[in-house]
Amino acid sequence: MSVVRVIEPGALTLVHDLGRPGLARWGLSASGAFDRAAHRLANRLVGNPDTAAALECLLGGLRLGLPAGTWFAVTGARGETALLGADGRRLRVEPHTAVLVEADAELQLGPVTHGLRTTVALRGGIEVDPVLGSRSRDTLAALGPEPLRAGDELPIGPAPATPVPAADLVPIDAPADGVVELGVRPGPRLDWFTDDAWRVLLSSEWVTSARSDRTGVRLEGAALERRAHLAGVELASEGMLWGSIQVSPDGAPTVLGPDHPVTGGYPVIAVVVDGSLDLLAQLRPGQRVRVRLATGRY
Repeated sequence: MSVVRVIEPGALTLVHDLGRPGLARWGLSASGAFDRAAHRLANRLVGNPDTAAALECLLGGLRLGLPAGTWFAVTGARGETALLGADGRRLRVEPHTAVLVEADAELQLGPVTHGLRTTVALRGGIEVDPVLGSRSRDTLAALGPEPLRAGDELPIGPAPATPVPAADLVPIDAPADGVVELGVRPGPRLDWFTDDAWRVLLSSEWVTSARSDRTGVRLEGAALERRAHLAGVELASEGMLWGSIQVSPDGAPTVLGPDHPVTGGYPVIAVVVDGSLDLLAQLRPGQRVRVRLATGRY
């Protein structure tokens, strides 16, 4: 079995597959890749099943030692990516492209310029030991593989039966730098809020807070007011979903992420539709967000 060597993990690099759904009764969220579309695409580019474990790198800065014969693909956030050979040659790596390492080389991810999280898939997948059926790191429960550290060696699984697809480039736009629009549906506690709070949620331009992570993305802007008779009232904890927009007592909305707590006591005013969840993964601190009422199927 070949291994990939971690030379520099960057700010935070985690192993992820598509998570461990169905364990909420044990207090565990599904976790898994934050940008699921990027994860699936990276795997497909190298012939892996969608469920194979890959790497999710926050902000870039990841450096990996790859053995000869490794296929890899980089998706998600954009930044300069290069393959540095032992002879000093530096090859620019295009995003959304399957690349074969012909001789031992170093993969370098520069700082991201668009988006926040980059996915790196290796043909065969990262084959660390699964925990409760998944190789994903749940940052809230501290479950699954530890965040990567310099010097780690990660096993690469056997090549799948599916060949590397013939298409060598999949053209996809980089994550947006400007305003990002999230589709939502009314939440189960919408009736806790004033009519004006709902109007403000849907008509305001929100700012992504730096106080955001895989558990939740906090939005900064006008306070969302509760109805007068519910101000200061405690809500018994109830089940939460990825995409739930909880409103804390100060009126600030937070969109729950893949590592969210499975219960919460703040009322949920709205829920982000599934088709918008991947956009949350690439929101940069300070980036503007608009929320619109979703219609039809997502």
